[in-house]
Amino acid sequence: MSHKAGFVNIIGYPNVGKSTLMNALVGEKLSIITSKAQTTRHRIMGIVNGEGFQIVYSDTPGIVRNPSYKMHEYMNKYIDSAITDADIILLMTETKLQFEETGIIEKLISSGTPVIVLINKIDLSDQEKVANEIVYWETKLPGAEVIPISALESFNITKVFDTIIEKLPESPAYYDKDAITDRSMRFFVSEIIREKILLNYKKEIPYIVEVAIETYKEEKKLIRIASIIFVSRESQKAIMLGHQGNAIKKTATQARKDIEAFVGKKVFLETTIKVKKDWRDSENMLRQFGYDH
Repeated sequence: MSHKAGFVNIIGYPNVGKSTLMNALVGEKLSIITSKAQTTRHRIMGIVNGEGFQIVYSDTPGIVRNPSYKMHEYMNKYIDSAITDADIILLMTETKLQFEETGIIEKLISSGTPVIVLINKIDLSDQEKVANEIVYWETKLPGAEVIPISALESFNITKVFDTIIEKLPESPAYYDKDAITDRSMRFFVSEIIREKILLNYKKEIPYIVEVAIETYKEEKKLIRIASIIFVSRESQKAIMLGHQGNAIKKTATQARKDIEAFVGKKVFLETTIKVKKDWRDSENMLRQFGYDH
């Protein structure tokens, strides 16, 4: 019996719903989903297995139009590599969005890789706009399959899945058939903490924060986790702590509950805030946080 397998990489601007789509396709909450831009900073792999197939999804960071920091440059590099190492590319957009990255369109055409254009959030648009958008993308990327979807409402997700299976190359599985991701538990714990920071803090705070897991110890009835939240300035540390430490306590409690649901076990979570000036431009710090993977 033949077996299909391949790498399906999702690219697009921040906030178009890439993480929501990946979670809908994989059926696990693997990627951060908030209404703030740049929530996913790393490529996150989710693996879907069936009797005759294995799909390895990769949710990339949103395309940064004008990179301000070395971190943004690293994030954009993930997108370049996502185009070159994919078997299928899912290009995600929405009706009201002007896609200005002509360089990416050119790379997609020259790659020769099958492209599926997903026009997301069609539940927030009218039929005429959606129809115009389909024609626009069919002209822009000749040969690409264009599918209107709503990742949040799971509309047309089955059609996306069926199209992926149809275009998937014949290949043995790349990973264990019971795997759902190539990422470690530490990675997901740090992402859950970062998600809560995105939800609880305003303005620039979520974007100057990085989370590192110092220790992850699994005991019989409990998992002990020590995390460090890095910020760039002392003033940011004060905002993170909040009055009498209330802000960080609230964030840590929310994170702990989500981590417990994710790992299926009681968790003791310790959070420490450290100031590391200009970490977003430090090669060593970015390497430590996994930006060169």
